[in-house]
Amino acid sequence: MACDSGSKPIEEVETVVSSNDNNIEKKEKNMSSSLVLRKAPEFKMEAYDSKTGHYTEVSSEDYKGKWTVVCFYPADFTFVCPTEIAAMNAKYDEFQELNTEILAISTDTKFSHKRFVETEPLLKGLKLTIGADPTGTVARAFGVMIEEEGVALRGRFLINPEGTVVAQEVQAPMVGRNVHEFLRQVRAWQHAESTGEVCPAGWKPGKKTLPVNTDVEQMTGRVGDYITIEEIMS
Repeated sequence: MACDSGSKPIEEVETVVSSNDNNIEKKEKNMSSSLVLRKAPEFKMEAYDSKTGHYTEVSSEDYKGKWTVVCFYPADFTFVCPTEIAAMNAKYDEFQELNTEILAISTDTKFSHKRFVETEPLLKGLKLTIGADPTGTVARAFGVMIEEEGVALRGRFLINPEGTVVAQEVQAPMVGRNVHEFLRQVRAWQHAESTGEVCPAGWKPGKKTLPVNTDVEQMTGRVGDYITIEEIMS
């Protein structure tokens, strides 16, 4: 798939696997381990709404037609996790300005989430909703469950209004993620999908895009005529 072909979802492909034993044929779905360019998994779970201080229920239906960030973290009452949640919360209003919703999820219960938010100083004034996935069902659907530990990897997924995952970032638990970079990606994706242009490395609003939607033949093999490495790195 070329970078000028947009974010049309990839269809799952079925392949036929033959066995020599009794001439058995079996159909399997040929899928990538990545969710990018696939429909986001559907889900329903209990949650804690930090903004209201009440328990609630959330589902994938609540986020249809919206840009959505689904952000898994390993566990409440840990060390890197509250720094990430606090960082996302600090940028909450900017995500809202981009019509982007945020759902944090861990395998803790809604009761643990409530106590975590109430006692951790970094989470004072938290506005995020935190999904409770104690069975790991949702984490498995997104491919981030660590079965041996019963917790999720640091998986962050950006879903467009059509329900397609356009970006994902998955990390081991020891290192936190960068909310500034993710916010930049959200802006870039929204610009790309609304204009048909593509965004070079490090793109931010006001910087050059690559108009492959109108000049694809002229640009092929000549990207350096449109943008310099100094402009990319500035």
